[in-house]
Amino acid sequence: MKLVLVTAVEEYQKDVLEIFKKANIENFSSSDIDGYKNVPTILKASSWFAAEKSGNESTLFFSFTEEQKIDNLFNLIEEFNQHLKTNNPLKAIVLPIERFI
Repeated sequence: MKLVLVTAVEEYQKDVLEIFKKANIENFSSSDIDGYKNVPTILKASSWFAAEKSGNESTLFFSFTEEQKIDNLFNLIEEFNQHLKTNNPLKAIVLPIERFI
């Protein structure tokens, strides 16, 4: 059993749901999050609201699942990221689970 975490900007939420389905990961959860990137100082200075930091509306997906399904999930995510026209790729990590009930 492993824990897989996937982050995506909001516009890719439906794509991630389809990827999870193709990877046969049927049980998962999601949560809305704000994603941030460090912005160069020049861009901050040119902002109308320079003191404000704004994040991108994003989604965190997570699932406790078998390693074979995660391998397939990663292959599908890599394929998806190769065809992106933005600088917001899907990100994924896997964490081992030592114990669970």
